[in-house]
Amino acid sequence: MFLHPDQCSDPAAGALLEAEAALLEARLRMLREALGSVDARIAAVAEELRRRNR
Repeated sequence: MFLHPDQCSDPAAGALLEAEAALLEARLRMLREALGSVDARIAAVAEELRRRNR
């Protein structure tokens, strides 16, 4: 049973949760970078379309 939201009585469970959190944070960074790439590509395509419609 948890003693406090940030502590648990099983060190192995705590280590597992820390590892999962690290993996999730890494995945979040990757997704944010990918989203930034998509945003940049959308902006480039939008600009090209504006130029062609002039």
